Amino acid sequence: MTGLSLLQALLLGYLLGSVPFGLFFTRLSGAGDIRDIGSGNIGATNVLRTGKKWAAAATLLCDGAKGAAAVLIARAAMPPGAEIFAALGAVLGHLFPVWLRFRGGKGVATFLGVCLALYWPVGLLVPAIWLGAALLWRISSLSALIAIALSPMLFLLFHRDGYAALALLLSALIYYMHRDNIRRLIRGEEPRIGARSKSANANGTH
Repeated sequence: MTGLSLLQALLLGYLLGSVPFGLFFTRLSGAGDIRDIGSGNIGATNVLRTGKKWAAAATLLCDGAKGAAAVLIARAAMPPGAEIFAALGAVLGHLFPVWLRFRGGKGVATFLGVCLALYWPVGLLVPAIWLGAALLWRISSLSALIAIALSPMLFLLFHRDGYAALALLLSALIYYMHRDNIRRLIRGEEPRIGARSKSANANGTH
């Protein structure tokens, strides 16, 4: 894989990942600018705080779909291995969209979409772990952090070493983006799923 192909894959992923679906669906629902609500990030958890459940569901699906699309397009149209860089670009685009002054979401939904497109068994196991943790603790960020932490090991179990390395890198980045959530989890102050809050410190995990 040439350096040019690598850059093309990264750019493809970044452009797809940077589409701010949370902002679009929140405005479409009449709830205003998602950046002025809750944590201010554009992910589905924060969109849910508007009370517009359909907008949150649409954001979750589309944020996942853009990550999956980046991987699938790169795999189909570029040299082998390009999908890894497209996946990286997609998550970076969601976290740091140029259109929103590099202030995006926290990457969980896009990461899930990436996992599903990279290798579907892991792509199904990761959200299943998230769902199980969410049903148990009712805290979105905790559930996401548990599922994401396990993703590199799941790829290794299926002998997808390159994908495991990518998952480890993305996990570290997403953990960094959740540093405030982690502090609140330690203090026992992290909001539960469905909580509506206008506080700038409210949780937002996607």
